[in-house]
Amino acid sequence: MIDTQGNGLVFLLCVPRSGSSLSTVMLQNHSRIFATQEMWFLMSLVDLPKTDSRAYGGSSIMRQFYNAMVSEDVFEKACRSFALEIYNGFLEGSGADFIVDKSPRYYYMLEWLDRLFPQSKRIHLQRNPLSIAASFKKVNLHTGEGFNLIHSLQSSKLNMKSVDLTLGMLRLNDYFAEPHANAYELQYEQMVARPQEELEKLCAFLGIQYEQGMEQYGQFLDSAKSDMFYSMGVGDPFLSSHQEAHKGSVNNWKNILDPQEVELYCRVMGADLFHRMGYSEQLAEAEQWTGVHYEARPDQEVIDRITHQLTAATGCQWQQQYRMQPAEAVIPDPLVNRNDPVVEEPEKADPTLAALATIRQLQAALRAADHRLERGYSERERLKVQLASAQSKIQRIKSWVPFGHQISAWASQRKILRGGKS
Repeated sequence: MIDTQGNGLVFLLCVPRSGSSLSTVMLQNHSRIFATQEMWFLMSLVDLPKTDSRAYGGSSIMRQFYNAMVSEDVFEKACRSFALEIYNGFLEGSGADFIVDKSPRYYYMLEWLDRLFPQSKRIHLQRNPLSIAASFKKVNLHTGEGFNLIHSLQSSKLNMKSVDLTLGMLRLNDYFAEPHANAYELQYEQMVARPQEELEKLCAFLGIQYEQGMEQYGQFLDSAKSDMFYSMGVGDPFLSSHQEAHKGSVNNWKNILDPQEVELYCRVMGADLFHRMGYSEQLAEAEQWTGVHYEARPDQEVIDRITHQLTAATGCQWQQQYRMQPAEAVIPDPLVNRNDPVVEEPEKADPTLAALATIRQLQAALRAADHRLERGYSERERLKVQLASAQSKIQRIKSWVPFGHQISAWASQRKILRGGKS
């Protein structure tokens, strides 16, 4: 069960096209882990006060309600309670006690994640930036949307893919710049080259034992977890074409991007980012290919323009060079005015008050669990009957259709490639 501090909760943080679908489809095969495709719901919670126009009206009233009547502390507690109901609802009956929230673009709200669940584990999934850009181009070409890297970086209008490729990547690398007990660095290239070894280390970080064969996700295609994963219809549309991790996409950026795209992107991002992420060799290849030696710092004019576009569209304000915070630094103190500077004095903390707070949290968790059990018993009995009937029908259908699962996976992939259209 996930508690109010986030113990048992794991955030897989990265920008889109970093290999998060592959990581998730392997992690979900562990008996103690619940992981599925992208959730994203915390982003809608953090933006709840920024109510958009709705057909029934009242947007200005709702904005006034959140901004004038609901304190930041109360809002965070309400969002935390909602998130816990969602997360723990997934865990009920699953046999798992860890949940992985894999949602690219959570870089949008890193400060809020620290405040909401300070003890959560956070995995930083990294990939060669040029391979990420190439993956955007490849996937969008197949979906029919198209993606022009140069146009997106030079556009005067907001393009979230350009935000992913610039601000998102820079922000995540600032966030994980210093070692942290709850942080783990996972590199895509190492994961596909040595999946078992990397999963063993990742499981050790989570405090659980590696389970043999969990990296061979093709062996779990008939599981309930796998069915839920593929039914979401998001993530890597090519994942179901393989049975296990492969290195086919590691260096394909040279076959997908042209020299002009590589030159512009490397200039915008700057050489320092490649060095910090461990991709100095790939940067050297790019310099040799394009004949350009890239400056250390990013192109600040481009970064400022994209930052302004995002702020104008979303109203979000990020702390500059924000880094993952110690858990004790982000627990809100109701006695402190949020507009005043906070001076931490952990040596003066009252252990009695801390113990009472912990007791209250545990009591609340127990009450919530009792309520769910009481509420869910009769519903569970009813659903058991429906589930048995549905499973019987599924088995009959599978017996009629040869290679039923392969056809299902192909249909899911085909739907994704057509942009979600049947």
